[in-house]
Amino acid sequence: MRSEKVVLMLGANSDVAKAAIQQYVDKGMRVVAASRNTEELRSFVSRSVSEPEKVTILYFDAVAFDDHRRFYDSLPEKPHIVVYAAGFLRENVKAMRDWAGAYQMMNVHYAGAVSILNIIVTDENNPRLERIIGLSSLSGVRGRKSNFIYGSTKSAFTQYLAGLRQFLFQRGVKVNVIVAGYIRSKMTAGLGLPESLMLEPSYIARAVVEAGGRFTIVPGLKWKMIYWILRLSPEQLVARLP
Repeated sequence: MRSEKVVLMLGANSDVAKAAIQQYVDKGMRVVAASRNTEELRSFVSRSVSEPEKVTILYFDAVAFDDHRRFYDSLPEKPHIVVYAAGFLRENVKAMRDWAGAYQMMNVHYAGAVSILNIIVTDENNPRLERIIGLSSLSGVRGRKSNFIYGSTKSAFTQYLAGLRQFLFQRGVKVNVIVAGYIRSKMTAGLGLPESLMLEPSYIARAVVEAGGRFTIVPGLKWKMIYWILRLSPEQLVARLP
């Protein structure tokens, strides 16, 4: 009988998710990697994961809400650990004029997460569930004029996870939120972000894989400082930020 833990990676084609898949497998775990682009995921696993046979690839669309129950019920094994890493970005100026793009961010970062995670955590037939991890962003810490639409979707996701943590406390299921700064990824390519603040996907992935008991995890010393500055600064100061 298999004894390795099973990780369900939702939104598995993100750069952080791919790095986390590698690290989970290297720790001896098996991963169910779920994404819309299964061909790209299959290519990545075959060339980059040390033991590709430990990765099962499935189709998952974060915004196909009506299909989430069927997806979960059809999993080959129910997970010990669930990571929600799905992401979508539309720049703020464009999002204010493009409702479809803004709505997509809301659905991917919040509605899709709530839909599938509610199904997972209310499954009374999976007693081995032990951890839920969500990838959020420092953009959701305080509203700022440069990215408040994207940031609001991440803020909503973080608040959902905070309540979920309390809801699952009696069951002993841990919930973590990774509050990340700028990540060098395909989603941020071309945005002209400060090079000195960029973090590698593998660095964020390590925070995911090594998540402990703390709810909020902010990878990187510089970003920890920025997190607390944003949290504690008066509104008059935050309003002057870009």
